Amino acid sequence: MDGIIKEKRNIFGDASFYKSVLKISVPIMLQQLIQNMVSLIDNFMVSGLGDVSMSGVNVAGQILFIFMVFLNTICMSGGIFLTQFFGAKDKEGMKQAFIFKLFMGISAFIPYMLVCRVFPRQILSLLLIGNTQAPFILDEAVKYIRIMFWMGLPMTISVCIATSLRDMGRVKAPLVVTIVATLTNTVFNYILIYGHFGFPALGVRGAAFATVIARCVEFVIFVGIYIKVKPDYAVHIKDGIKINLKLFGEILRKGALMLFCEMTWVMSETVNTAIFNGRGGAEVVSGMASSFAIANLFFIAFGGIYSATSVIIGKTLGEGRLEEARKQKSWLLSGALIFGCVMMIVGFGTTAIVPVVFGRLSAGAVAICRTMVVVLSLFMPAWVYINAQQAVARAGGDTKMGAYGDAAITLVVLIPMILILGKYTDIGPIQLFVCIKLVDFIKITIFHFWLKKEDWLKNLAEERTE
Repeated sequence: MDGIIKEKRNIFGDASFYKSVLKISVPIMLQQLIQNMVSLIDNFMVSGLGDVSMSGVNVAGQILFIFMVFLNTICMSGGIFLTQFFGAKDKEGMKQAFIFKLFMGISAFIPYMLVCRVFPRQILSLLLIGNTQAPFILDEAVKYIRIMFWMGLPMTISVCIATSLRDMGRVKAPLVVTIVATLTNTVFNYILIYGHFGFPALGVRGAAFATVIARCVEFVIFVGIYIKVKPDYAVHIKDGIKINLKLFGEILRKGALMLFCEMTWVMSETVNTAIFNGRGGAEVVSGMASSFAIANLFFIAFGGIYSATSVIIGKTLGEGRLEEARKQKSWLLSGALIFGCVMMIVGFGTTAIVPVVFGRLSAGAVAICRTMVVVLSLFMPAWVYINAQQAVARAGGDTKMGAYGDAAITLVVLIPMILILGKYTDIGPIQLFVCIKLVDFIKITIFHFWLKKEDWLKNLAEERTE
């Protein structure tokens, strides 16, 4: 009996530990919930314009999704080091990690600019091969993405500042800024999409303008916080920007593996989307897109669990308490699995709002949306657990697990599977999605054995000092 109790204690932490996890994760999840509510409101308002306009906005949104993943991966790479330097009270190391985020983030803006302003139609058409209403959807998508270009640079700087605050466990300020940006976006959506208070009805362009305005407001506030608060990672331009090339190279080396992993995943998701979009007309594109807009309400679990795990494990490793980090890893993974099950139930509950939010879409689009939300909910325990596994590995600088485990499975198994099913079968988009996502259980197994090797159990701040 004593052995069983001891084993349970090893798997689960005490209440105070999970309270500290929630203290970090809840504000982040609230922030993401607010952001995703804005996205849902956007989709709700645009859905009133019909399936074609809804499809155009969401096809263009795939480009924004790729850019956001690219930017967030850069910030996660710098965040691995920033969190550990924070734990070691190494301010100079924190500044170098922030400089890395800023320089690499701005470089990511360049390809985003080319897609939005130079080759929008050519690139977006690749996501609609075989769609029966592709020309009409592209017309709406190009209108939207040309305007969304203007949010790229301010959003890049805002994300660098916000993620660095979170890396230090300071999550309240980003939450407040998000609330302000959300309200701004919602108000201007109402004014500009359909035309209120004397403004012209701009349709999808109105939705794009509203987002750009909100991102600019967000940028101004974050820069104000940066100047006033002067966080430990703050770089003063008057003192000159000094780059530690050796540390920059180390972050880049580990970040490159993370970027390879994340962009491989993005590529698989993009190929997925392109094949789904070719399985019918605008009703398939809008139905699948609207399901993810609903699912984002419970997908908030990913960011919350990932950030809390990264901050807690990273800080403990930076303080040199390796044995404590080993225990926290088990506690966090067990908690993530339970939390994933809770969010699965929440996901089932969100099906009730599908006809309310997207009732103005076609009957076919609504049916696809409702069924897809149920499917996405069923995968929540597995996906939350995978996020926690990745966060543990990356907190200790082990980016090889994602590159060799995740990306290898994606390239060798997942993408060929997508292409074969897409070419040689006529199964619907939802059935195709289920077949593909079953591969995630292989990844969980690989990650489980990889983490047992404990390549992640490292104090990066101490290695830098040495």
